[in-house]
Amino acid sequence: MTERAQHGRPYTAAEMMIVASSRQLEGERVCFVGVGPPNIACNLAKRTVAPDLELVYESGVFGAVPARLPLSIGDPTLVTGAALVANQFELFAYYLQAGLIDVGFLGASQIDRYGNINTTVIGGYDTPKVRLPGSGGACEIAINAKKVFVIMPQSNRTFVERIDFITSPGHRDGKRPPGWGGGPSVVVTNLAVYRFAESAGEMEVASLHPGVSLDHVRENTAWDIRVAVTLEQTPPPTEDELRLIREELDPEGVYTR
Repeated sequence: MTERAQHGRPYTAAEMMIVASSRQLEGERVCFVGVGPPNIACNLAKRTVAPDLELVYESGVFGAVPARLPLSIGDPTLVTGAALVANQFELFAYYLQAGLIDVGFLGASQIDRYGNINTTVIGGYDTPKVRLPGSGGACEIAINAKKVFVIMPQSNRTFVERIDFITSPGHRDGKRPPGWGGGPSVVVTNLAVYRFAESAGEMEVASLHPGVSLDHVRENTAWDIRVAVTLEQTPPPTEDELRLIREELDPEGVYTR
């Protein structure tokens, strides 16, 4: 039985997560994005709240409009309609490190209360329980993009008290050292939208998705999470947003079932 059927909603938790993530991009101009849910969220934003959004992929593509869901960061479909195809060095050096990227959109395997991200290992680095994909360009994106957005599923295994390895630095321990980037400004999961308290650099619940309680969020967080003074509810997906996901962006439901 799918989560959609269990809760009687006309959409899945993954679809809600992608829709809520896409809405964060309203008004943004240049976004550095990877494949998977971040890619679907960004392409959805380009079709809805951010029509002028330029998508940048670390394989060297600027201003892409993928003709289909890319299988990897090296999928040739990423060059469809691109404004520029360069090599990785040029993209990172002349665009990312030059401060021309407005938003870096990242996924994560683990995250802590300060937005530090792990995509390297679960367990000890020398003898890990699980070897993850690693950084790729995520560390450089986290440090050099003007803003960082994160999309990821939430559980006690992903929202952890202490991550096993810092792949991409966030707000560190609440005090950001010079040169380490600004840290994430928003995290979107299958349960809620989170932002970071200005004074402490610590994650707080800003908006609960429909049907999700604060107790449910706390049960799936390994620390005593902060709650915003004004706790909102995330608007559900519209019919048009769901149509775009199901018919154009992920018709086989690879990431959204």
